[in-house]
Amino acid sequence: MTIKTDTKKQMLIKAVVIGVSAGGFKALHRILPLFDNSFPIPVMIVQHRKAENDSFFVNSLKEKCHIHVEEAIDKTRIAQGRIYIAPGGYHLLVEKDLSLALSVDSPVCYCRPSIDVLFESAADAFGPNIIGIILTGANADGANGIKAIKSSGGITIVQNPKTADVDYMPLAAIKTNAVDHILELDEIPRFVNNLVIGSN
Repeated sequence: MTIKTDTKKQMLIKAVVIGVSAGGFKALHRILPLFDNSFPIPVMIVQHRKAENDSFFVNSLKEKCHIHVEEAIDKTRIAQGRIYIAPGGYHLLVEKDLSLALSVDSPVCYCRPSIDVLFESAADAFGPNIIGIILTGANADGANGIKAIKSSGGITIVQNPKTADVDYMPLAAIKTNAVDHILELDEIPRFVNNLVIGSN
């Protein structure tokens, strides 16, 4: 199912941000390996994790993905064709100079890392040249971030809540009326590959 969007909007895509919570381990392990091995732009991800989480999550993605995967480090300059994962217990932000920043500011929607924090900062940094994606999850984190990306002129995508492990987060994003596309999980990487590789 797709919400109608402007099919003439063919801007240069410079980054992808993904937000996910409950059910995210399985969802990310399904879609990220399907991103093209020549994927030319950075991907920043917030998966709700606690500060005491170990490195298993990131290491397991490294083994599955064609693209380099790493946990985000404060003050790192964003590199092309890499996947950055927010560390547990830290907000992940994109700075205006396109470096990454980590913060221990108060939780947002009871979460740190917060999807809203990443999406809102990325919308400020990349403007219309960004894709925001919300996947399965159990709270409303990401809804304000989706609105920020839409307001900046970016493209917004949500996993079909009917087939998400947990539908609350996708539904909250859809209720903002700021979602361009509602897609099945396995459709998302193909759709993003076509948009990104076709625009670069």
